[in-house]
Amino acid sequence: MRVLVVWCPDWSVVAALREAERSPAEPAAVLAAGVVEVCNWPARDEGVRRGQRRRDAQARCPELVLLEANPDRDARHFEPVLETVEALRPGVASLRPGLLAVRAPGRWLGGEANAAAVLAETLVDAGVWDCRLGVADDLFTAEQAARRARVQECELVPAGGSAAFLRELPVEVLEADGAEGREAVSLLRRLGLRSLGDLAALPLDAVQDRFGAYGARTWRRTRGEAPTRMAPRTPPPDLTAEVCFEPPLDSVEAVCFSVRTTAERLVTDLASRQLVATGVRVEAEHDGAVASARTWLHPRYFSVRDLVDRVHWQLQGSAGLRSRHDAGQVRAPVERVRFVPEVVEPAAAHSEGLWGGAGEELVERGVARVQAMVGFDAVTRPVLQGGRSPRDRQATVPWGERATALRPLDRPWPGQVPGPAPCRVFAEPAVAEVRDQAGRAVAVTERGVVSGEPTRVLLDGGWQPVLAWAGPWPVDESWWSDGPGRASRFQVVGADGRAWLLVCGPDGWRVEAGYD
Repeated sequence: MRVLVVWCPDWSVVAALREAERSPAEPAAVLAAGVVEVCNWPARDEGVRRGQRRRDAQARCPELVLLEANPDRDARHFEPVLETVEALRPGVASLRPGLLAVRAPGRWLGGEANAAAVLAETLVDAGVWDCRLGVADDLFTAEQAARRARVQECELVPAGGSAAFLRELPVEVLEADGAEGREAVSLLRRLGLRSLGDLAALPLDAVQDRFGAYGARTWRRTRGEAPTRMAPRTPPPDLTAEVCFEPPLDSVEAVCFSVRTTAERLVTDLASRQLVATGVRVEAEHDGAVASARTWLHPRYFSVRDLVDRVHWQLQGSAGLRSRHDAGQVRAPVERVRFVPEVVEPAAAHSEGLWGGAGEELVERGVARVQAMVGFDAVTRPVLQGGRSPRDRQATVPWGERATALRPLDRPWPGQVPGPAPCRVFAEPAVAEVRDQAGRAVAVTERGVVSGEPTRVLLDGGWQPVLAWAGPWPVDESWWSDGPGRASRFQVVGADGRAWLLVCGPDGWRVEAGYD
């Protein structure tokens, strides 16, 4: 069995730039734990390399676009590529996002070279410009051939020629195997083995004794003797539901009334597969083009009523479809509405508990009714995120939406005030003053040294003695952040027994929060 491999280089960066709606020509890198994991060719031209720390990469390329690693995002954007290949050749095996394998077509379309050219042309038409293909007797050789092919071209390794093709390749190609491969490459270099041919020339027993099971598998791969094991995936069912309007509808209420049957069909289709949708993309088309599209998330799962409400909110809030004169009319008539489930989960994971869950369901329905009256974005809920000040740690998201793009809580956040957290955080910090025993204003130096012990504090227009205080907790936030720059926070207890969180910054003292 011959194997065809399709490789899309730097796929993590490609997927991240697509999701961020940035140009693929911008220098970009995907970071994991502050280290460059993947970078594209414009970044490599500026000296950015895999394994560099964030600061080193930015020093080499100040215009570098930094993107967070997200395996789910990479897999989601690679799904259309798999579907494109499956339309031409069933039995696709997804090795990882950006890399797939399929049984070589043989005489299909006049041979392997012609079939690879057709496949490359189809991928380019689908928006995958940088694709490279390789064909060989085994999976490992086909992957290495794809990695050495030119853009939109195929590298063909003749039958029985795997060992000769791999012989001259450097041992660094094994680094694609992850940490185990990088460790093996380091040891091979120290042993003076520079190519895969040098490794293949060694006895199997010696390689296995020195490198273990991984070394034995690699030894067989370098000789072209490794068996090809592929697990072709089962294409997911098409759960999309849509409805066409003839003639197109220009009323929001008419559209919502007409999509109810389609929403019922979608929910029923999911229920027959024992699934529920927690994320649905709603698309509205006008004149053959998508005029409004948005992905909606649900804290539980979507019912028919929830889907109809989302269509209503989206059409009312869409700038491309909203009428300037009548909120109930759309400026561009809608000719098609499509529901695309993007996140589906087993229904058993959302089943009610032993004693039911009517209380939560009533709350969700009540909030949904309020949203229908005042607007989707007008009803929010608070969530906790990472940050140094209490105000930075607060965020609000619309009810029904999942919290995304929040600062992580598991970071150290130096300068963060320890618990307990204050009960009240003021939207606009009030002006305050703090004096020492001699009546001088208390300040904090650049080294975090307090000029004097706080003894009096001006709060609510009156002075009162300070019974206890703690701090400072200095923080120096850079100019590009939203923070106060260089500041220090103090916990102060006044004579009336109330405790306050004060911040001393460039503009003086302010009351940031209160402990009730």
